[in-house]
Amino acid sequence: MMNRKARENVHFEANPPDAKAAQADSSGPVIRVVTRIAELDPAAWDALAGESPFVRHAFLHALEATGCVGVHIGWEPVHLALFRDGALAAAMPLYVKHHSWGEFVFDWAWADAYRRHGLNYYPKLVCCAPFSPVPGPRLLAMNDADRTTLIQAALKLAHDTSCSSFHLLFPTAPDHAALESSGLLHRSGFQFHWHNDGYATFDDFLAALTHDKRKKIKQERKKLAAAGISFRWRDGHTATDDDWAHFWRCYADTYARHRSDPHLNPEFFAEMRQQMPDNVVLILADQNGEPVAASFCLRDGKRLYGRHWGTLAYVPGLHFEACYQQGIEYAIAHGLVAFEGGAQGEHKLARGLVPTATHSWHWLAHAEFRNAVDHFLQRETDAIAHYMDEMEGPFRREPQA
Repeated sequence: MMNRKARENVHFEANPPDAKAAQADSSGPVIRVVTRIAELDPAAWDALAGESPFVRHAFLHALEATGCVGVHIGWEPVHLALFRDGALAAAMPLYVKHHSWGEFVFDWAWADAYRRHGLNYYPKLVCCAPFSPVPGPRLLAMNDADRTTLIQAALKLAHDTSCSSFHLLFPTAPDHAALESSGLLHRSGFQFHWHNDGYATFDDFLAALTHDKRKKIKQERKKLAAAGISFRWRDGHTATDDDWAHFWRCYADTYARHRSDPHLNPEFFAEMRQQMPDNVVLILADQNGEPVAASFCLRDGKRLYGRHWGTLAYVPGLHFEACYQQGIEYAIAHGLVAFEGGAQGEHKLARGLVPTATHSWHWLAHAEFRNAVDHFLQRETDAIAHYMDEMEGPFRREPQA
């Protein structure tokens, strides 16, 4: 937990009506709470965010501008922006949450424990990419000192707004040093990612799998071809209106089958198409020339990220092909180093995706609950490490020399 002195060294300034204009008026370091990312300069934000599409200004702005996040649905933006000499020097995508949907680091049991003891777990403060369990930068800064300042500012904001807790989800290596020295509780997890071992073709990848897994994928592909299934890859430049309309029908139908409403709306995907066309990948499946399924991915210069899919008809093996094999084949064809298949799913192991460690960091204001969660996380970390060690990999073992 941040001590009182550290909290007092973090100075907030009220969010001005026009944060862009106010940048030039600030001569010293100051942190602002920004409730609309549109108030921040996109180029300055993206210079800190790097390649990850899920923390780029356009992605976060699209969520806000289309109503996919907002106070009305329990995702209240309170982004932190650190200005130095009038320029944006560091930032954090941050939200006040009134539920735990759309995070993928599951703390429902913690919330239930609070409720059973007559305490409020919500609101809480969460640093994440909404609806995107994708590891990436969270402390958008050029050095550990500014990353530490962002952590301190988030904890001060949680304290000042009476949030029960602060959570930072799916950070990657550049954030770890500052987080490890922050006093926050560390939580381990894992996802299944595919890593490109220099494959020139999809057949090269198949040759590296064990016999049983290679045979299964080949058989599935033959059955799909016999059923008249073929695939098309499109990006934000080449996908047509009809392609996007088909994807939306598939996406919305998947939620309807589970008796829920989509987190994202057509306007959001239209923004992705317009504002981030180079990052968008649509994998479209046709059956005898008619569109039947679709998968939506995002990419950067190194990785492909599987995100959403849907189908209008059940075809055996179609889900695995559209969501995993096609993503792997796309990554190989475009020289990408990895394909991330999303959260959960041990079934991905049979498709060539392997367990990859993920991380999150947590602070709880209530001392007794903080201690209890700390003990739980220690046991959970040991269990996850053991589980990952015991998984049988999908690749052939090289003979011992």
